[in-house]
Amino acid sequence: MPVRPIHTSHTRGRYSARPTNPPPAAARTKPSQMEEYGGCVLPGSALGVHCPTGCELRNELIKQRPMPQRRLNSILHNITSLKSNFNSLTVNSDNIVRSMQNLRSRMQERSGPQKSAQDAIEARFKELRVHIESTVPNTLRIMKELLMQVRAKIKRLDESLQTQTEYCAMPCVISCNIPVVSGAHCEDVFRNGGYTSEAYYIQPDQKQKPYKVFCDMQHSGGGWTIIQNRVDGSTSFARNWDTYKNGFGNVAFDNGKYICNVPGEYWIGTERILELSQLHEHVLLFDMKDWKGEKAYAQYNSFRIDGEDQNYRFWIDQYTGNAGDALIQGASQLQGENRTMTIHNGMEFSTFDRDNDGWLPGNPQKQCAKEDDGGWWYNRCHSANPNGRYYWGGVYTKQQTDLGTDDGVVWMNWKGSWYSLREMSMKMRPRMP
Repeated sequence: MPVRPIHTSHTRGRYSARPTNPPPAAARTKPSQMEEYGGCVLPGSALGVHCPTGCELRNELIKQRPMPQRRLNSILHNITSLKSNFNSLTVNSDNIVRSMQNLRSRMQERSGPQKSAQDAIEARFKELRVHIESTVPNTLRIMKELLMQVRAKIKRLDESLQTQTEYCAMPCVISCNIPVVSGAHCEDVFRNGGYTSEAYYIQPDQKQKPYKVFCDMQHSGGGWTIIQNRVDGSTSFARNWDTYKNGFGNVAFDNGKYICNVPGEYWIGTERILELSQLHEHVLLFDMKDWKGEKAYAQYNSFRIDGEDQNYRFWIDQYTGNAGDALIQGASQLQGENRTMTIHNGMEFSTFDRDNDGWLPGNPQKQCAKEDDGGWWYNRCHSANPNGRYYWGGVYTKQQTDLGTDDGVVWMNWKGSWYSLREMSMKMRPRMP
């Protein structure tokens, strides 16, 4: 059995436990206080000195005596500055207050008209809305009906166009009976017993075959050979030289009773006009009618043309009538050279492919036949344009034309440049005493 070591009180070990009963409290000494000059109560001398003595306070006050004065001056200076700044702020604030008051007054003055305008706008808006809501549906209904009508018309036009296309697939022929009476021209026909205005055969040159023309047997005693006629725009007169030379168009139509007494649109042929003019001295008559039914005429008691080698140069004289002497005198609306360049007497015949006018002949940019859409005895360019483009209704505008020129069926001295006549015919008859 081992032997345990023996510990003594001087051996290092744990700290001993706290006694169960605390030791009796030590006796406390009551501090004594000492009065000191200067008003400071000092604790006992055993605790040390914690407050200056009166002498020390006095000495310190003596040292600090100049300092309060300097600080006071600085404070006064700062107060003065603050007062000045305060005064400035006061002035500025007063100005701001006045500005705000002015702005408020102006806004109040303007707010009245603005409110009135706003009220008026709102009222107008309400009126417009009511108007739109009440009229737009009705307008749309009307437009829909119009659209349906237009579509129906287009359908009828398409059908008519198809019918005409089929009808015109073959060359037009006169299906009515032509009177057997004939002659060298319509005056001969009249003298031979043809007293009604209709289509007849004439034969100016016995070496050539007879051909059909429309004879006017009522106007001014009758006997007029119609060499050109415009009535409805059914025939285009923008033709080349050879077509004008030989003639084109429809001389007459059947009235439904196998009588060709309804004149069509045609040009008899420049070569045939030459043949007729060589038989006798001739009178040339222009009959015209506007879109209100009013009529006018221009008659030239001397008329002839030269042969093709002279480009069928045109000669007229001795005007009478009420339409105005456009062919010899030129356009009455113009003066000087501008008027002279519209005279047709003495001019050569021109077409779009044969430029013989007086406006820089041979220059493709200066061609009257192209600008005025027909063949004619153009100068630079015209005062009359019987073979021009046909416009329905009379008045037409530059916007309707191809080149911005007055290319209608025009007789300027009667209706001006921008009125296209409804009817125009050229008639010739031997000059009689």
